[in-house]
Amino acid sequence: MRAVEDVIRVVVVDDEALVRSGFSLILNAAPDVEVVAATGGAGAFDAVREHRPHVVLLDIRMPDVDGLTVLRLIRTLPAPPVVAMLTTFDADEYVLSALDAGAAGFLLKDTDPEDLAQLVRTLSAGGLAISSKASRTLLRNLPGDTPCRFESLTGPEREVLLLLAEGLSNADIGVRLHLGTGTVRAHVSALLAKLRVTGRIQAALLAQRAGLLDGVR
Repeated sequence: MRAVEDVIRVVVVDDEALVRSGFSLILNAAPDVEVVAATGGAGAFDAVREHRPHVVLLDIRMPDVDGLTVLRLIRTLPAPPVVAMLTTFDADEYVLSALDAGAAGFLLKDTDPEDLAQLVRTLSAGGLAISSKASRTLLRNLPGDTPCRFESLTGPEREVLLLLAEGLSNADIGVRLHLGTGTVRAHVSALLAKLRVTGRIQAALLAQRAGLLDGVR
């Protein structure tokens, strides 16, 4: 039996009871993941405050309370959890707004059940979880004048960027490059500043658009 502190606590927020129960069933089958609450939009913020999850899977569009509103409320908490949006990506403006509001991932509601628990682990560890369809949507809508100063990156910063774009957390990047987590964190902060982006997803997308990931995998 795993220690309680090793279990990733998850809150699932969706207006459809079938979606909530399905995600809960899949995630609770993993030995290191526990869905501590599954709720519609109206009860989402209170559930997050009460249960203090590590990860929130949040429907981006709900009839009772807009998912973007819930996301912004969650981000005001002193130690907000990682939030990944659940979506069908039928409206680009919602996806872009969620990115600007601090979403750390974008998952389709029909994500393969075998992949779901691992995506939650990745999010909990600080990595990226973004579907290929989401990536295409976001790439298509990146501002054309975004300054991508890749030439200003140092060698170590470029190495960190490539691994960040693969979805690795700071700890995993440190293991791969034989660096301390603090050093990786410093490299990430530096490269975000140099690329003039506010988060890891934007940096990863810019690297993808610039072709830096070609031949990496």
